[in-house]
Amino acid sequence: MLFNKLLASVTTAVLFSSLSAAAPWPSSVKHTTHRERDLASNLRLVTFHPESTFETFGVGIDHPLNKRASEDLEGAALSFVQSHLNLSDKDVNFKSGFSGEAAAHAYVRQQIDGVPVANAVANVAFNQAGKVVAFGSSFVKPTSVPSSKPTLTLEEAIAKAESALGGKFNEWPATLEFIAKEDGSVALTHVVQIQNDETGAWVEAFIDAHSGELVHITDFVTKASFFVLPITKETPPEGLELLTNPEDLSASPDGWNNDGTTSTTDTSGNNVISFKGSQTATTQESGAGPVFNFPPDFTTAPTTTQNVNTAHVNTFYIVNTIHDISYKYGFTEAAFNFQNNNFGLGGKGNDRVTVSVQDSAGTNNADFATPADGQSGRMRMFLWTFTNPQRDGALENDIVSHENTHGITNRLTGGGTGRCLQTTEAGGMGEGWSDAFAEWTEHKDATVPDYILGQFVENNSVGIRSHPYSTSTTVNPLNYASLQTLSEVHDIGEVWANLLHNVYAGLVAAHGFSATAHTDPTTTGGNTVFLHLFIDALSLQPCNPTFLTARDAWIQADVNRFGGANKCTLWQAFASRGLGVNAANHNNDATVPAGC
Repeated sequence: MLFNKLLASVTTAVLFSSLSAAAPWPSSVKHTTHRERDLASNLRLVTFHPESTFETFGVGIDHPLNKRASEDLEGAALSFVQSHLNLSDKDVNFKSGFSGEAAAHAYVRQQIDGVPVANAVANVAFNQAGKVVAFGSSFVKPTSVPSSKPTLTLEEAIAKAESALGGKFNEWPATLEFIAKEDGSVALTHVVQIQNDETGAWVEAFIDAHSGELVHITDFVTKASFFVLPITKETPPEGLELLTNPEDLSASPDGWNNDGTTSTTDTSGNNVISFKGSQTATTQESGAGPVFNFPPDFTTAPTTTQNVNTAHVNTFYIVNTIHDISYKYGFTEAAFNFQNNNFGLGGKGNDRVTVSVQDSAGTNNADFATPADGQSGRMRMFLWTFTNPQRDGALENDIVSHENTHGITNRLTGGGTGRCLQTTEAGGMGEGWSDAFAEWTEHKDATVPDYILGQFVENNSVGIRSHPYSTSTTVNPLNYASLQTLSEVHDIGEVWANLLHNVYAGLVAAHGFSATAHTDPTTTGGNTVFLHLFIDALSLQPCNPTFLTARDAWIQADVNRFGGANKCTLWQAFASRGLGVNAANHNNDATVPAGC
């Protein structure tokens, strides 16, 4: 969550927009292909991402290997992509895949001369009958292709990336990949990760392997804004409690206080480690059990030892709880989640979430960096300076939940790469999903009150968003057409979050509320249905989705899991805020399908 707008002088741009002349589409169409970022005090980058197409097929269509008894996910996906896009086997390679409860998902990359094209990807989903139910693609037809043999050494590329971005190469293995550019060409690039511990920056830099130019970046950081605050509560005034055995052993089989091989007695485990300053500065248990009982003293500064311990314990609890909830709904090892030990169940391990509380790099903010599966997600929580004493964002659950959800959405969209919520519109939706998930965790019954985020840290009842999330257009007037005038990702996120608030309200009105949805995904309440569709749709949607393709992914997810039982409820909710059947180019439409 980014609460403070960044201001930086414009001294360089990687790409220049050419879409402003593409009448009659609004200029906001750039949201679907571009993203502008301030990365350093004097560096503003505009990156380009090929627009994704997205098709859904209801009950499914056959693929070329459909009748082969020996078909596997990789073979089926590659054969479908080759057939559907009229490509040869040398043009595509399999990146990753997993089988969920409602669908199997495969992620495929375009390649040229055996070198993958980083931002030209495809995803294929198969239902339980083995039929294709969704296909997204950002594959390109390059107008020119340079030699696949670099003339710039990797060492030279690293030096240029470090110089341009003001950080250091973090030693993560570099790769050689093509990158599709806005002018239709592709560039051969060395891809290296650059970090700056002082600013918190963490990016993939794509350095032209012939010219040495910085041509593209992936920004992994999404900014924000035991004796714990239970996850169903939002702010400390609602009351911290001493919870006993809150872990879900069906999602964390060794419990929370085990790092995957060894039992722990501090705020570290297989899913998360919470600390201040360095990863050795965790909080040790206050009693055997383990027991972490550190009541806060809000009359003193959050930096006192007692309050730091509370912050460690609360973030350890919230991130573990979200791990367990999301695991039960499909964010598992094979689906690229965050765990040190994956217990042989797929995916890459050694990537638990690291939580730095009261991080010294900033104030009045929070952020989450999501690199690819196999590297730890990094959450940083900051102090807030609007009150005396200051307040700690680590003790406002909606902020912690919001940040953690960035890891879920960035991992599930695009097959665990962390590269597929990079355009302005997709990045904005990332903010919206995070707000919506935070809201979901706090619902206690079938009522759906207006939801306000960030009240505690600013000591302000109106929170940190422009409007409460509401089914009332008087309380919250935001709709799809609002994107015509919004260009900042958190503003765009408010539109998506409010759409999902209305989807949630519609599903709960139709199915009621399950009080055990956090631990039992088999219940039939509307809140359970909502989170299933929330998680399922992330894996279905294409790389860099739009409001339209994400909506279609929700509709298809309902077909896959519930046989389309919620079709009209979903369409009515989306259409109520302008995202009806004929919505396009950020123009509202209230049309719903026939029969709804």
